Amino acid sequence: MEKTDSKELKKQLFSTKKNGYDKIAREELPLMESYCRDYMAYLDAGKTERLCAAETIRLAEKAGYRPYVRGMEIKTGDKLYVCNRGKAVMLAHIGEKSLAEGVQIAAAHIDAPRLDLKPNPLYEESEMAFFKTHYYGGIRKYQWVTIPLELHGVVALKDGTSVQVNIGADNGDPKLIITDLLPHLGQEQSKKPLGSAIPAETLNLLLGSRPMGDEDDSSRVKLAVMKLLHDKYGIVEDDFTSAELEAVPAMNACDIGLDRSMIGAYGHDDRVCGYAALRALLDLEQAPVKTAVCMLADKEEIGSDGVTGMQSAAFDTFMEDLCEAQNVALRVCYENSFCLSADVTAAYDPDFAEVYERRNAAFVNYGIGLCKYTGARGKSGASDADAETVAYVRRLFDDASVIWQIAELGKVDMGGGGTVAMYMANRNINTLDAGVPVLSMHAPYETVSKLDCYETYKGMKAVYLAEK
Repeated sequence: MEKTDSKELKKQLFSTKKNGYDKIAREELPLMESYCRDYMAYLDAGKTERLCAAETIRLAEKAGYRPYVRGMEIKTGDKLYVCNRGKAVMLAHIGEKSLAEGVQIAAAHIDAPRLDLKPNPLYEESEMAFFKTHYYGGIRKYQWVTIPLELHGVVALKDGTSVQVNIGADNGDPKLIITDLLPHLGQEQSKKPLGSAIPAETLNLLLGSRPMGDEDDSSRVKLAVMKLLHDKYGIVEDDFTSAELEAVPAMNACDIGLDRSMIGAYGHDDRVCGYAALRALLDLEQAPVKTAVCMLADKEEIGSDGVTGMQSAAFDTFMEDLCEAQNVALRVCYENSFCLSADVTAAYDPDFAEVYERRNAAFVNYGIGLCKYTGARGKSGASDADAETVAYVRRLFDDASVIWQIAELGKVDMGGGGTVAMYMANRNINTLDAGVPVLSMHAPYETVSKLDCYETYKGMKAVYLAEK
């Protein structure tokens, strides 16, 4: 009987995971660092979905993209975009094949957890002025106290004009903050669970304490704050009714670790995938075989509802307009298309190992994470890609030397999460989730691996360049 070489057999049959730095080509490392520097600049410029959309358009136009107008003739090589209400952006690089052959889509979202101002936010209490907030998306409220915050957004006036607000981002600007209880008086607070120790109604932004007017006047600090806002922006208190003002961390992206191998920033979820999808599209040197489409959506963190979310008809309208320009039925285009739902996944954290299933977790520096399904409990809220779709992406990535791993979001019944994947799949588009593993996801300051960022960019490019 022939003796079996077990080592060779294991090599052939077993799956082996390797750290990405043991696989990446040395000549790619400078490219990785350059890409990550550009990504960090993108993060700093786009701390809200509006700012992110504006920076996206600036980069797209620099790369030769132009606004698409309904009825416009399109031809191979055209670079087009549509901005949906200043909060979401759709871009297309028209390919050689007809849209009847389908398109290659990378879909991400550019909104992130934050604190929104309430419609009537300004008040004074104990001679201090505050803004009341309503948190947006899944946050851990205790993480948002005692950190510097800045305010961005727009105030829409009754005359139809809008005022752009920026407080805290420019050099020399004051910052805002949410106070917390001192430990000397926090014994009862410390007994509460993390989720309830900081009630949502206490997430109030401290604005000022200097009064104006006579000492017998009321609301003197509120008046002083309102005067400052009126002097700078020309707004009155009623204008907050039609405002979208967002408080975000007043911290820029930076290298993390003595080896500078990671990036710390606000908004990695999901701008790290949004930038990869955008940059890969902008870096296409010539027209792809199939039309390449980048979808940067809003409202994912609250369920993708709303006119700028992935469930709206905006994406269908954009695609139908392109299809009509080629006399192609939208349904035909969709059924032959593929979408990589580009969203982050949870990186394995050894300090909290109990919530991860190690055999199926995503690890830092192991490349872009493929997620066959997301959702919660029994895969609720997941599109659950079929085996053929996963095999298709494996082939694309391996052929393009993309470092990848397969992963799921924690242990079964431990929690879960959602992406835009199911809304693409509901359109009859084959869809798979994939993205960068993130440490401290949804925190005001998240951490990702530079290698994983770069491999995600390579993965997006491989999707755009696919011929089938």
